[in-house]
Formats: sequence, structure tokens, C-alpha cells
Amino acid sequence: MAVIQAGEPVSPVFRESCTPVARNLLHSLYRRLVFACVLIVLSNVPLMFQLTLIYVLFFSTGKGDKPSCGGYPASIFIIVINEFCERFSYYGMRAVLVLYFKYFLLWDDNLATVIYHAFAALCYFTPLMGAIIADSWLGKFKTIIYLSIVYAVGQVIMAISAIHDLTDNNRDGTPDNYTVHIALSMTGLLLIAFGTGGIKPCVSAFGGDQFEEHQDKQRGRFFSIFYLSINAGSLLSTIITPILRGEQCGIHTKQQCYPLAFGVPAALMFVALIVFISGSKLYKKVAPQGNILAEVCSCIGFAIKNRFRNRSKAIPKREHWMDWAKEKYDERLIAQIKMVVKVLFLYIPLPMFWALYDQQGSRWTLQATTMDGNFGAITIQPDQMQTVNPILILILVPIVDGCLYPLIRKCNLNFTPLKKITVGMFLAALAFIAAALVQIEIDKTLPKFPNADHVQLRVLNLDPSEVTITYLTESPKPAVPSTVKLPSLEADQYKTLTASTPMEVTIQYGNVSWSYTNPQLEGKSRYTLLVNKNTANRISDITKKPEQGQNAIRFVNNIVNTAANISVDGQWLQTVDYMDVSNYTMVKSGTKKITVSLPAGTECSQQTINFGFGSAYTFVIDQCSPSGLKLNSTEEIQPNSVHMALMIPQYFLLTAGEVVYSVTGLEFSYSQAPSNMKAVLQGGWQLTVAFGNVIVLIVAGASRLSEQWAEYVLFAALLFAVCIIFSIMAYFYTYVDPAEIEAQFDDPDRKKKEKELEGNPYENGDGPYSQTKM
Repeated sequence: MAVIQAGEPVSPVFRESCTPVARNLLHSLYRRLVFACVLIVLSNVPLMFQLTLIYVLFFSTGKGDKPSCGGYPASIFIIVINEFCERFSYYGMRAVLVLYFKYFLLWDDNLATVIYHAFAALCYFTPLMGAIIADSWLGKFKTIIYLSIVYAVGQVIMAISAIHDLTDNNRDGTPDNYTVHIALSMTGLLLIAFGTGGIKPCVSAFGGDQFEEHQDKQRGRFFSIFYLSINAGSLLSTIITPILRGEQCGIHTKQQCYPLAFGVPAALMFVALIVFISGSKLYKKVAPQGNILAEVCSCIGFAIKNRFRNRSKAIPKREHWMDWAKEKYDERLIAQIKMVVKVLFLYIPLPMFWALYDQQGSRWTLQATTMDGNFGAITIQPDQMQTVNPILILILVPIVDGCLYPLIRKCNLNFTPLKKITVGMFLAALAFIAAALVQIEIDKTLPKFPNADHVQLRVLNLDPSEVTITYLTESPKPAVPSTVKLPSLEADQYKTLTASTPMEVTIQYGNVSWSYTNPQLEGKSRYTLLVNKNTANRISDITKKPEQGQNAIRFVNNIVNTAANISVDGQWLQTVDYMDVSNYTMVKSGTKKITVSLPAGTECSQQTINFGFGSAYTFVIDQCSPSGLKLNSTEEIQPNSVHMALMIPQYFLLTAGEVVYSVTGLEFSYSQAPSNMKAVLQGGWQLTVAFGNVIVLIVAGASRLSEQWAEYVLFAALLFAVCIIFSIMAYFYTYVDPAEIEAQFDDPDRKKKEKELEGNPYENGDGPYSQTKM
């Protein structure tokens, strides 16, 4: 297919194949889309002017026949653009959601994971609601418009909820009333869930409605392009929104820019809505036909009720429990429901796959926050690692479909759809084993902070002479007290002491020895003891590893009897007295320029070491003179040393499992479903995703596992068990031909007509497409 170039709305290929009406229309829509983007940027334009311009650009379309282009209805190009914008909006918002919960709302990992997966589950429960509204009441077109408005409003509320200045009355950079932000966030997420879930079953089906019955080939290609637009929107949004999140913004104080990270997806949702409405006069709109799902549920309910009424042993049994519905429903419908129920039974174990798959956006993103994202020329944010999935999808789908499956067929291996699904689950379980191995390596590098019964202490020698330190209250108490010799301006490793016992340390400089004692200290604390020949000063240390790629630094003034004014990269930090310490300040990776000015007017500066991610340092200012600044660093917490590249194998295994599992699952469902109940099984497939997220929130909420790697192993073990159960169920499953079964209940003329129209559901390329990203 030819590509529409910038500055040339329709390429030469399109000029030859499009009708004049279509060419003019596409040219017009191209200009309108550009003006729409300009309009969004120019937010200061008066409202009346905006509304007038929107009407001129999008609602003043000419009348005439429905135009076509290259054999495709012109309307499908609008639908594809709409889907790209909508998926960008959804995945852009979701990419930063778990970090918003953790770092803005200050929720712990478990609560952030639970709410994230509760939201994801709701997004996959609501498609049933959207299908019922569209099929029974409003029709697809109106349902998409109304629920898109709900969706866009939800995105705007999410952006507003992330503005820290909204309740930051004391202007310290943190909200004063978190309840307001939580209430707004939950309201926004509920509206988004109803919006995105409600339009999910409508957009692709609405696109399919635009084709005539003889356009099977074009319809199949449309779904390929449609799925490509989904992955393109997902890929771009998971790259862009984490970058926006990393920016600093605010009215009074600058913080990470979650309002921008949520605001851009909100703007894209409005673009999606405007683009969709702009093609109103081009669409083929099918009136609501009634909801087959309601009829199926009614028939099943009647069968169960009738069987319960006739449970007496005197009443003859029937071959299948659905046969108890024959008193009210025709046999053709009952036979169709039997096929559906047979497939739905196979769906029971499937949610476990999605329980693992959707943790890419929660647990795996949190895992990436403790890793090194430096890839040389670029630095990868933790939430950007999710882009590996859509990239691998675009690579693996053609390889699997074009090379792997044909090779398996040439080897005469019977690789049935259910076997493919089993392999997909096995690969996903292996992905979590890989994630557990990476987590074990991460845990080796993480600091061991004290518990409630202990404190940790280290000594920093500020004297020019060497010092000998003896710890008298170490826990557990050694046979011989630990003794450490420290050169000038160096610190030892943390020693663990009992919190309930007064701290006692012996300090010896040459022949001069004295003891430092301190009353009972509070547990879970870390301290540094600053010592020289004359005095000692105990200071509190950081007790949490810096996150979000930040590094914690502070400064000790060792210039005798002189206060030091300290600046970092030109920004004034604090004035520090002799033998005292500044507060911690957070800095990003890279080197920083430290400037010190003294009351006498002397100013000196020096570049720091190259910071990584997640470290903490204490810098000792030992000398400031015209010759320069003498700055010495001691490491409190080491930087993240496990590289994010180690996550690529787990992403590869999970994505390979998705390609084999998801596309095959929909293909299997499509081939085994009756002609009028394919949508029912599509809805059933979406519910497996929803229940998968429910499993995660249950495990995350109830789990008492203290180690994250153990939780990964638990999920892998559960999926391995489900994999075995499913393979047994698949062994006893008998494949059916729905058209053949339905034909048994049709009159000869109808049978002949349906065989002519249906044939093989895949021979024209009009098969199902994976809706993992939909």
C-alpha cells in the first residue's frame, strides 16, 4: 500500500485508484487533521473561535456517494487514525500509572500493583457493557462517540489529579491533601475504564461494517492495518510519555511532570474523538440488530432452570444439559450454544497467562526502577522498558507466521491451535523464571537496612591522622570486638548494633583513646559518626534506596571554624557549619559541579564523580582555597549495578508466548464458533484477560512472600500447573466444523446459500486478529 507523504495528502498510486470524491476528501481530511493539532497546541485561543474552527474543519463535509480508494472504503482510513490515537492515549497513560501510584500518591508496591490490575481488569470487564449498548440500543457509531467523550473526560481528570500544586498550600512540592488527588485519580480511572472498555468491541466491528459482502480480502487487510495501528500507538506512547514524566514542571515548585504525561494522552483522545466524528457522513452505519449475548444467556438460564425443575429420577435424562431448553428454543440455537460452551470450558485455565502477561506494566516496571538504565548514548527510564514488547511483536509476528509455522508444517508435525496455546503458556512461565533470576541478582546489590530491633552505624574519620575504631555493642556480639583502622577522610562499612542497648564505640588516635556512648537508639535507623581527635558528632543517614533514577547526596563541612555555602550546578543548597552536615538533595545521573563559598570571599568548585542510578554519597569539604576545592566522597548506598538489558530475555520469552498464545487463541475461538456467535467468544476471550488481572490483585494483596523473586517463582509454578491441566483438557477436545453442524438444522436452499457465502473462514484472509493491545 502506498504511503501518504507529508505535504502530499494522496500519493500517485492513490490518485489512480481513488475516486475524485475520495481524493478531494482525503486531501481535505489531511488538512483538517493538521489544523486540529495546531488548535490543540494553541490552547489560549478563545473558546468561541475554537468551536467555530472545529465546525468549519470537521463538520462542513460535502454530500454525495460514499467514496472509495483502492477498493477500500475511505472511511476506514479515519477509523485507523482514530484507533492509533485512542491506543496512544490508553497505553501512554497506563505506561506511567504504576509509578504515579508509587511516587506521587506514595503507595507501596503491593497497593500500587493491586490498583493497577484492578483498573486493567475493569477495562476488560466493560467490553460486554459496550457490546450490549451498541447491539441493543445505540448502535456502534453513537456508542463510540458517547463513550469516547466519557473516556476523554476521564483522561482530563487524571491529568488534573496529578497537579501537585492543586493542594500544595505550603509550596513544599508535595500535596497537602492526598485524599483529593486519590479521589480524582479513582474517578478518572473509572471513567477511562468504562470508556476504553465500552468502545473496545465496537471500533473494530464498526470498521468491518464498512465493507460490502464481496470485500473479504480488503476486510482481512483492514484488520491487519488496524492491528498495526494499535501496536504503533502503543509503541510510540510507551516511549514518549515516560520522557514527559521525567520533565520538571509546576507552578510554585518543580516536580516530575505527571500532569504532562497524562495530559498528552488526554489531548490524543480528543484528537481521536474529533477525527472519528469528522467522518460521520462517510460511514456505513448498521442499525442495532439485537444482542445475541442476551439471547444466549436467556437460553442457558432456561436450560438450567428447566433441568432443576425436572430433577426427579422418574424423568428420563437427556444427552446434554442444554437439551433441557428444547421446550422454548429451537434446536439450531441450542446446538450453537453447545459449541460455544465447549470452547468456554477450555477458557477456564486461560486467565493465568494474562495474570503473568499484564505484570509488564506493574511488577516488571517496579523491577526496572532498581536497575541501571544507561545504554551509552541513551538512558532508558524504567517505564520505557515496556516498549520492548511491541517492538518484539512487530519482529516476531512475521517470523512466526512466515517462517516458523511453515517449517513445522513441512516437518509434518501436527501443531494444532491448542498445542500452540500450551506452548505460549509454557514460554510465559519461563519468562517469570527469568525475571526471578534477574531479581536474585538485583537483591544481591540492594542495601540491607536494619529491622525494628537494630540500628546500623559507621564511622567517618575527619582527622588528618589514622583512627582505630572498636565497636563494643555489635549484634550479634562477636567473641572479640570488631576493630577497624580508618585513614583520613574515609569511612568503614556499616556495623549492626542492638537498638535496645546503648551504643558504645572506642576511638583511638595514636596513644590517645576515648569512648563515645549514646543512649538507646530508635530501630530501623542508620547513623554516621563524624570523628576527629577532639570531638564526635552522630548524624542520621538515609534509610531508603533512592528511586526513579535519582541519587542522594549531602555535604559535611570539615573546614575548621568556618561556615560553607554550598551550591550544586549553580543552585544554592545550604550553609553548613564546621563538623555539621547538610540535608540530602536528589540529583540525576552524570557529574555535577559543586561550588563552595566562604565568608572571607573565597570561592572554589569541583566536578563530582559520575553518578549512576539509586546511590547515596556523603561528600566531605576538606579545603577551599584559590587553588581549588578538596572534595572527598564516601559511599553510603551503591548505585544500581544490574543492567536493564538483563530484562530483555524475559521480555522476549513473554512476547514469544503472547504471539503464539494470543493470535492462536482468537483463531481457535473464531474457527470453533457458530457464525452468529463469534462475538460471544470474543467477549469470553476478553474476560480471560479481566480475570487474569483479578488473579494478580488477589495474589499481590494476600501474598505474604517477603522476597519478590519468590513471587515470580510462585506465578511461574502456577502457570506450569495450569499448562499441564490445559494440555489434558486439550487432549480430550474434539475439533468441530460449526458450518457443518449448523447445516444439519437448515433447509436445503439455505444450506446451499450459506455454503456458498461462508466456505473456509480463512481462505480469503478474513480471519481474526490478536486483540491483546485492543
